[in-house]
Amino acid sequence: MVEWRASPRPYRKPTTHELEALIAALKAENEKLAQRVRHLEEQLRLERLHRYAPRSEKLKDRIFNEAEQASAEEGAEQDDLEPAVVPDTGRPEGETPAPKKRGRKPLPADLPRQRIEHDLPEDRKACPCCRNRMHRMGENVTEQLHIEVKATVLQHVRFKYACRHCERTALNTPIVIAPMPAQPLPGSVATASTLALVLANKYVDGTPLYRLADALARANVSVGRGALANWVIRSSELHLQRVYDALKQTLRSQPLIHGDETWVKVLKEDGRDAQTKSYMWVYRSGQDSAQPVVLFDYQPGRGQEHPQAFLASWGGLLMSDGYDAWRTLSGVTHLGCMAHARRKFTDALKAMKKPGGLSLQALRFFEALYEVERLARQTPPDGKTRAEYALRLRQQHSVPVLAAFKNWLDDQAPNVLPESLTGKAIAYARNQWDYLARYANDGLAPIDNNVLERDIRPFVTGRKNWLFSDTVAGAKASAVIYSLVLTCRACDVEPYAWLCHVLAELPQRPPDADIEDLLPFNFAKHAETVNPG
Repeated sequence: MVEWRASPRPYRKPTTHELEALIAALKAENEKLAQRVRHLEEQLRLERLHRYAPRSEKLKDRIFNEAEQASAEEGAEQDDLEPAVVPDTGRPEGETPAPKKRGRKPLPADLPRQRIEHDLPEDRKACPCCRNRMHRMGENVTEQLHIEVKATVLQHVRFKYACRHCERTALNTPIVIAPMPAQPLPGSVATASTLALVLANKYVDGTPLYRLADALARANVSVGRGALANWVIRSSELHLQRVYDALKQTLRSQPLIHGDETWVKVLKEDGRDAQTKSYMWVYRSGQDSAQPVVLFDYQPGRGQEHPQAFLASWGGLLMSDGYDAWRTLSGVTHLGCMAHARRKFTDALKAMKKPGGLSLQALRFFEALYEVERLARQTPPDGKTRAEYALRLRQQHSVPVLAAFKNWLDDQAPNVLPESLTGKAIAYARNQWDYLARYANDGLAPIDNNVLERDIRPFVTGRKNWLFSDTVAGAKASAVIYSLVLTCRACDVEPYAWLCHVLAELPQRPPDADIEDLLPFNFAKHAETVNPG
């Protein structure tokens, strides 16, 4: 049998054109892979920095000084980059803040003092030189901070009265008992002060309830975590919700609102897994508002219907990040957060192997814009409001910088890899530009959303401790109480003192009573009147 074999194809030498095309294709693929490697290295460096390094964005920090130094040393690599020119608008120098005093601060003068006297024994009051009796010439006072944690029991003794005559002659003897003052939680052993302590520990200091229960047990007070959770929820539902509703009306009457959202987990929610993220939608008045308000609103999702319902029929300036749900609100003037845009360039700079280049150039524009804002925060000239002063500074110094920055972004956009962090930062700034630059035309508008992000931070810090809410009722109560304690902070009111006062006062007032005097910003005015010093 003869085996058949196919004759080999004759070898054809590739042409020069085919080889050039193959080399070009290989180069393109190699460059694509190299770009992918650089992108992944950026992501890895940024993730490590987020985990282990400080997140400060100030240009005077170490990483930016290193960036400037590296940019100067890498002159050969930077020759192809045309330096960004930040316009010189003749901006005046701002006031230099006074340096912070170091050393131990004196103890507050309003703390009560307990005098403890230490005297020499009688046999040591004779002069060691001549043995004559010495006289007291003065005293040396040393102060120490003494804190005691005490639990006491209040016994409400209600006297009972009966009639001797009726006891002898009548079928029934009336008994009259002195009335008991209305309590925050009827039938509970907790006083207003106790409830305020629990709420302040959880929502101001971020202490989980099980840790608080352990701390009370060490003071020989046995209160379970379930009882503490019940105190929190009932305090919110019976009393603090009234204050929340009044603050919501106040917020909706203001011309500027900041908005943001952050996640929270609720274990027991109908139709949802325990791992599903719910959200706290957060709203805040402007930083210069005479009636500061911070409100948390618990919702099961992140859809646009939640801010639309909360701010229904409201019109004014709305500051938010680039999340589309906020942009769906109609009848408002939308503002973009300049800090979000700056943060993307900051991350791109930190993630670079040798910091410098376009990200550093972009940050110079941001620095110039924020220098104007620092000037606007200073005392305005006589006859000018802060908003008028800020508008004049922005029109004179910020508008030219914004125009130059926009031109720079448009020029650099075609020259960067879209998938790189710098490319994403440039794309974000260009896409959000109309919202980002709008603040310069209104002296009341803020440049960023940082004031609200600072208010969200205590919630995020506390979430690392308590991790989740057990029920929807607990999540809603947390939203109410976080709103109140952070509004207190915005009003420079001590939360524990305010909670003590409100939880003692609200049970005495009927549901339709006026509670304007209990709102934190009015409580602050009352405290100044009582203690003018």
